[in-house]
Amino acid sequence: MLRIPPPQTFPPETLSLDDLVPQNHLVRKVDAAVDFEFIRDLVAPLYCHNNGRPAIDPVMLIKMMLLMSLFGIPSERRLVQEIQVNMAYRWFLRLGLTEKVPDASTLSQNRRRRFNHSDVFQHIFDNIVEQAIGRGFVGGRELYTNSTHLKASANPHQSDSILRPVPSGAYLDELEKAVNEDRAKSGKKA
Repeated sequence: MLRIPPPQTFPPETLSLDDLVPQNHLVRKVDAAVDFEFIRDLVAPLYCHNNGRPAIDPVMLIKMMLLMSLFGIPSERRLVQEIQVNMAYRWFLRLGLTEKVPDASTLSQNRRRRFNHSDVFQHIFDNIVEQAIGRGFVGGRELYTNSTHLKASANPHQSDSILRPVPSGAYLDELEKAVNEDRAKSGKKA
């Protein structure tokens, strides 16, 4: 005889979000390697200090954008959906199980309105690279790049041709200088 199982009820459990994230997960490695606290001081001039709504933690916003990049999440909406169900992402962002994830609009508006017209991303990138160099993760001897072609989620019926110069940044200039010095020591052309 076929029986219909009773509705599943889950008894209350006490657990830590820390227990749900494997010790070897990439977000744990990034969290251990990079101190993100410098971001608040760096972006403070971009915020109004005496009026407006309370701001969402800028460290969380930057970490959310980092998650998009690290895990190949194609959109801010998809990122919010992933954070809602992924305990490792919540742990990395310091979001409790019942805390609300900032919505995609908040993330995109901060990126477009607050961060886009400044060099804050370049400073954040440079600081993270400097931390990686300081911890021995970047030696400067070899440079690997990813030249994978990605299919874009773009509207094929609407396009704008915009030429945007991309600054190489201080890190790339230092890297080029180090490569040229190394080549000179080896007797090779610079």
